[in-house]
Amino acid sequence: MKITRVFDVLDKLLQEEENPTLLNRKINKEWKPYSINEFKENVDLVSYALLSLGLQKGDVAAIISTNRPEWNFFDFGCQQAGIVTAPIFPTISINDLKFILNHCEAKIVFVSDKGIYNKLAAIENEIPHLKFVFSFNDVEGVKPFSEFLEIGKNNPNPNKIKSIKDEIKENDLFTILYTSGTTGIPKGVMLSHQNIASNVMACKNIVPFKRNWKALSFLPLNHVYERMVNTLFLYHGISIYYLEHLEAIGDTAREIKPSIFVAVPRLIERVHERIMAAGEKLSGFKKFMFNWAVKIANQFEGEGRHGFLYNIQRSLLDKLVYVKWRAGVGGKLEYLVSGGAALNAKLERVFSCAGIQILQGYGLTETSPVISVNRVGPGKARYGTVGPVIDGCEVKIAEEDGEILMKGPNKMLGYYKNPEATAEMIDADGWLHTGDVGTFVEEKFLKITDRKKEIFKTSSGKYIAPIAIENYLKECKFVENCMVIGESQKFASAIIVPSVANFKEYAQQNNLDISNSPSLYHHPELKQIIQNHVKQINKSLAPYEQLKRCELVEGEWTVDGGEVTPKLSLKRKVIKEKYHPIIDKIYAVED
Repeated sequence: MKITRVFDVLDKLLQEEENPTLLNRKINKEWKPYSINEFKENVDLVSYALLSLGLQKGDVAAIISTNRPEWNFFDFGCQQAGIVTAPIFPTISINDLKFILNHCEAKIVFVSDKGIYNKLAAIENEIPHLKFVFSFNDVEGVKPFSEFLEIGKNNPNPNKIKSIKDEIKENDLFTILYTSGTTGIPKGVMLSHQNIASNVMACKNIVPFKRNWKALSFLPLNHVYERMVNTLFLYHGISIYYLEHLEAIGDTAREIKPSIFVAVPRLIERVHERIMAAGEKLSGFKKFMFNWAVKIANQFEGEGRHGFLYNIQRSLLDKLVYVKWRAGVGGKLEYLVSGGAALNAKLERVFSCAGIQILQGYGLTETSPVISVNRVGPGKARYGTVGPVIDGCEVKIAEEDGEILMKGPNKMLGYYKNPEATAEMIDADGWLHTGDVGTFVEEKFLKITDRKKEIFKTSSGKYIAPIAIENYLKECKFVENCMVIGESQKFASAIIVPSVANFKEYAQQNNLDISNSPSLYHHPELKQIIQNHVKQINKSLAPYEQLKRCELVEGEWTVDGGEVTPKLSLKRKVIKEKYHPIIDKIYAVED
């Protein structure tokens, strides 16, 4: 069944075999499942309640919540009633929250807990259009979700909902997604039903989906990436298990044994770091086997691309080593889809060799989101690329600067109440300018080389693409995060946040006394380890790209701290301002 409006997914599911555990959330250490019939019942109650409260087609409803089944109840309930949703990151700042709620003129807001409500309560008097506030969790002074559903039970109006659904067209506004961005105030991306539905249909066969699979959902549902993929999982009737906290990923994966989930590169990097850290603790024959497994994994190029001897080695190592790696994520994980930022090709090889095929994709909020993605099957994937362009989407590379331009049914309607920004993003010929620079490999596989706005020029006129170098730096387990700098300077360098946790473990394993160190971030041994890694990287870089004076800094870069976006992309301007004394120091000394 082809879906043209997002809520058509529910009608498709109702025609198929019942899945008693379609949506799942852990409450008091027990999983609470919802079947498709329970899902639809709650969705209808939400729709009835919205109409009863006086909301009309075209009004805006905001949701600020962690991932949970109720997120979907509210989202699909709004869709059926013609209400436009404005999902908001739970970690949003108060100033951005006030701007968004006023900008979209939200009439109703749903929050998930007290912490989020406290942000809203601080500015509620400054949001004149806001009429109703409800909470999924019990929060003192806030009407609970159960009361909201009770309104729907007492005011059923199926004929009205059917009438509204029949009127909704595929090009109607479905949602407004406010991008946090790395600079400036948030912009509201307007997406239609067709934008999301076309993306689901274009991606429905990227892997051989099976109805009995389980999927983990932990990236924020208010981001288009996770939201579209959730719709894709629903399309296939796959059971979705929601996590509210990233810290629980490992334990939950081992408990439910998922077959698939989506992630951002930083999470995949951390899983890899843990595997490598576990290997370093081994000794003797086990250590030998682990190192052999890593060597073979680093050489992996994909199924059918190796000779007999390599395949024999891989098969042996799969039974002795890789099976243990898979056990760390439940033992049944087959596919891991990566997006949101560039992923190091080394990680694609390692995990895919170990039986967890990583499929890297690419897109923007403005493209709903997928533009291209690697797929399962001969000739459908290449490591180091983001795969072939999806069906229905057209991509070209701008001749003057290599920028990736796209057209297609997944292209946004525009920025809400911001025609100037829309005109900057979409040119007169209808091409959306992604801001990313790329090329085609083998005239088929799209490869991202950098962000157009993040490429900088040194004082000698040489251009440097920082993201690739930053990925090399993060291959060292003692580098938690980093940012390459050097715009208009004589040379490139980097600000590095060390991984103190990994260094503590290293010190313990090597009997290194760190008890009297005033700051582990600047410990001489840690500095030397990272410096050695930088020297190794520099050997593979062009002379003008080589990092001259890297500086270690204390603390973490977090969403709450403002250094990274919710997708964990660097907010380069913020980081530069935060560390400007250190940057000034780096470039104050003449060569």
